[in-house]
Amino acid sequence: MEIELWWLLVLPAFFGLGWIAARIDIKHLLKESRALPRSYFKGLNFLLNEQPDQAIEAFIEAARVDPETIELHFALGNLFRRRGETDRAIRVHQNLIERDGLSAKQRLHALSELGQDYLKAGLLDRAEEIFVKLRGTDRDDEALKNLLEIYQQEKEWAKAIAICDAMPNHSDHLWQKEIAEFRCEMAANEMLHDRHDEAQRLLDEALAANRKCVRATLLLGDLAAKVGAGETAIDYWKRIEQQNPVYLALAAEKLLAAHIQLGRKEQGIQLLRGWLERHPSLDLLDAVFRAELDNDGAEAAYALVRDELRRNPTLLGLDKLLEAQILVVPPEKRADLELIKNLIHNHTRRVARYRCDACGFKARQFYWRCPGCGGWETYPPKRTEEFDITL
Repeated sequence: MEIELWWLLVLPAFFGLGWIAARIDIKHLLKESRALPRSYFKGLNFLLNEQPDQAIEAFIEAARVDPETIELHFALGNLFRRRGETDRAIRVHQNLIERDGLSAKQRLHALSELGQDYLKAGLLDRAEEIFVKLRGTDRDDEALKNLLEIYQQEKEWAKAIAICDAMPNHSDHLWQKEIAEFRCEMAANEMLHDRHDEAQRLLDEALAANRKCVRATLLLGDLAAKVGAGETAIDYWKRIEQQNPVYLALAAEKLLAAHIQLGRKEQGIQLLRGWLERHPSLDLLDAVFRAELDNDGAEAAYALVRDELRRNPTLLGLDKLLEAQILVVPPEKRADLELIKNLIHNHTRRVARYRCDACGFKARQFYWRCPGCGGWETYPPKRTEEFDITL
């Protein structure tokens, strides 16, 4: 292949142009770096050396020297909010909003950040006002997300449902579960004030939104029991086994009480024993143990726990077994057993907590909404030890 003569002329020209462009870029970069305040570089140095307090002070000085550093102001506001210094974050973002020459996009950004500052500070009315203003703008998704959180904190469930209806139908998250839970919250309030018809309507709507909503079925049973319809209440609570058997323990004592009221105590206990056999659960075991102890005495309760422990060995089950054994042994042997039980009980406190499936938050109390991440129905009535066994 022959090389054209004109190539020999063009190639040096290309190299020359590249060298000139590189020199121009370097000069431009040096010019920009000289224009930045010295405190800006001090702040970067403090950050690299993991000295956040000194870095923040340096960046504040940089922002004071050069007010045009818009992005630096946003960064400072975020830093203050994350550190819990919401007053300082609010001042930074308010100053940005009041600044002349800010583009429409930057102003919307500053408004959104200010709304998050108010939300973090617990100033929900002010946060709501800002996010309502952001509806229909480029920040609409952020506004919807934050308004939903505000209405949940304020227990404005009707408004929360309206926000869910306005949410984009993302393929990875539909909002039926949340809508059903919001209707359950409203129904529980109606039941508290003896407005039974309205509660029934809301619970029916909850199940229409999410037929797997255990809480709606549980509350329907509570509502039926409240008006004296024991058979109907039992039918509702029995449906939980098809919806999600993990939640059966929440209905166990209520179901037994309804059977006792109808004069069918033995039938109620047998139903609970069947649930325990098909769906082992430490909370369900506790409910059945109490029922056996009350109905058939300590020997029957001890036999129940012993058999269950053989099927599903757990420390919490062992703790229950020792409790049952103390009731049946002679008095002179109880002291040693009580000592062992106390040692086991102190150890089982760590594994006797509920845990969120989403964020891992642990607590001794059951919640329909996780206090850690705010997820609904992510916090099943299942002890930490049971999670570890199934892994």
